[in-house]
Amino acid sequence: MRFPLALAAVVCAVIVAVWAWMGHPVPAPASPLGAGEKLPCVSYAPFRPGQSPFVAGLVIPPEQIDDDFERLAKITECVRTYSTEMGLSVVPELARKHGLSVLQGIWLGRDAAKNQVEIDAAVKAAQENPDVIKAVIVGNEVLLRGELAATDIAGLLREVRAKVPEQVKVTYADVWEFWERNPQLASAVDFVTVHILPFWEDIPVAADKAVSHIGEIREHVGKVFPDKEILIGETGWPSAGRMREGALPSPSNQANVIQELLALAKERGYRVNVIEAFDQPWKRASEGTVGGHWGFLDAYTRDFKFVWGEPVSDHPRWIGQALVGVVFAALIFAVAGATNARSGRGRMRRRRWFAVAGIALSAGLLYGRLLETLPVESLGIGGWARGIVMLVLASVVPVACAVAIAWQARMPTLAVALNPDMAPPATRLEKVLAWLLAIVIVLAIQIAFGLVFDPRYKDFQFAGLTPIIMALFFFSRVAPKLRGGERRLAEKTAAGIFLGSGFYIALNEGVSNWQGLWTGALMVIQAITLWRVAKAGPRK
Repeated sequence: MRFPLALAAVVCAVIVAVWAWMGHPVPAPASPLGAGEKLPCVSYAPFRPGQSPFVAGLVIPPEQIDDDFERLAKITECVRTYSTEMGLSVVPELARKHGLSVLQGIWLGRDAAKNQVEIDAAVKAAQENPDVIKAVIVGNEVLLRGELAATDIAGLLREVRAKVPEQVKVTYADVWEFWERNPQLASAVDFVTVHILPFWEDIPVAADKAVSHIGEIREHVGKVFPDKEILIGETGWPSAGRMREGALPSPSNQANVIQELLALAKERGYRVNVIEAFDQPWKRASEGTVGGHWGFLDAYTRDFKFVWGEPVSDHPRWIGQALVGVVFAALIFAVAGATNARSGRGRMRRRRWFAVAGIALSAGLLYGRLLETLPVESLGIGGWARGIVMLVLASVVPVACAVAIAWQARMPTLAVALNPDMAPPATRLEKVLAWLLAIVIVLAIQIAFGLVFDPRYKDFQFAGLTPIIMALFFFSRVAPKLRGGERRLAEKTAAGIFLGSGFYIALNEGVSNWQGLWTGALMVIQAITLWRVAKAGPRK
C-alpha cells in the first residue's frame, strides 16, 4: 500500500506546484498614468450581459448609460460610440453631465435608408452638442466588411462635413491596411482614424511584441498620410479566448499591452482610443470567446480587471482550482485501490498504478481549468450541450478507466456498444467503457472538425479533452485486448480522422501556438488509442 500512497502524494504535489506556478502574478510595467491622469479615450458600447445590438426593438435605458458614464468619467476623458440607435441618443447629454467628450459614431452598412437614419441622428446631435461631440466617425470598418465602396463612403463623409458645425471634425475608421489601399479617402476627412489590433493581424503578433508593432504601423500610416493627423481609433488586447499563433489572450497580457501602449503614446504624442471599456459578451456569437473579452472592465462586476502598475495573475483562483484537482486525483487513486481490493486479483502491479497515476495527474491538472472555462467557452444551446457533455465525460471517464485498470477489464470495441451481436462477449464494465468510448469519439470529432474546417473563432477545448483522452490512453496501455468479432473498421477510420486532424491543427495553428499543439497532440493520442483497439481484430 505504500507505493500507491507515495505515488498519489507525488501526483497531488505536482498538481499544486503547477497551479501555484500558473497562478503566480506576472510583473507589470510601471503605471503610464500620473496621479489623477485619465485615459485619453475608450470605445464604449452600452450592452450588458443578455443585451445585444441584434435584439430587435432593444432600447438601452438611460439609467444604464448614466451608470456606465459615471464609472468611466473616473478613468477617461472621452468615449467613442459606434451608433446613434437603441437608446444612444442620450449619450451627448449624459456625457456633458459627467464631463466626458464624445467621438460620435455612425454605423454604416448596405442599407441606404438605415444609413441615412444614422447620419441624420448624428448630424442633429453634433449640431445641438458641439461642446461635447468633438468628432463624428462616419462608418466603422465598412471597407473591411465589404459593405460599401470607398467612393460611397467619401460621398457620405462630405455630406456629413457639410452639415455639422465647423469645430466638429469628421473622419472614417477602418483597419490600417484598408486606409493604405484607399488613400483617396483622406481628402474627405479632417483626420485619419486607423485600427491597429496586433491580435487580429493576418500574421498575429504576440503580446510582448504588440506595442512595438503598433508603433511601427502608426509611423507607417503617418508616412502614407503626412498631411493628416492620425488617430489610432482601436487598439488593445483581449483577456480571454483562443490563441492565434503566438498571440495569447490573458489578463496579464491585456494589462501589459494597454499600459505599454499608453506609455508609448505619451512618449511619441500619439492620439489613442483603447478598445474597449466594458466586455461585450454578445460579440462571442460572431468572434468566439475572444470577441467578448476585449474590455478592461468586467461585463458583470463593471470593475477593472487589473490595477495600474501592479502584477496580474492569470489564474487568481488557482488555490481553489488546485484543491479541486487534488481531490479529484485522490478520488481516482482511492477508487482504483478500493476496486483492486474487491476484485480478489491480488495486489495490483506497479505498471497499473503508474497508469492510474497518469490518469489522476491528467485529470487533476485540468479539471479546475475546465470548470473555469466551461461557462466562458459555452455559447448557445449547442455550446452548452457540448460543454455539459464534456464536463460529464471528464468526471466519469477517468474514474471509469481507473476502475477498469484495477479490475483488469479488457479494452472495449465500438461494436460492444453499437453492434453487440457482432462483438465478442463483454462484461458490464466493458460495455459501459464501450459506450463512453463511442461518445468520446463523437465529441472529439466534432471539436476536431471545427478546428480543421472553421478554426478562426473556435476555442481549443484541451481542458476538457485532456482528462478524457488521456484516461482512455493510459487504460489502453495496460488493458488486455478484447479479441474476436468484427474487423473494427470504425476504429481504424476514426483513428485516421484523428491522426490527420491532429497534425493539421498543429501545423495550421503554428508551432508558437501551444494551445493548438496541445489539442493536436490530444487528437494524435486518441488515434493511437483507437489503433490499439483496432489491432485486436478478429481471430483467424
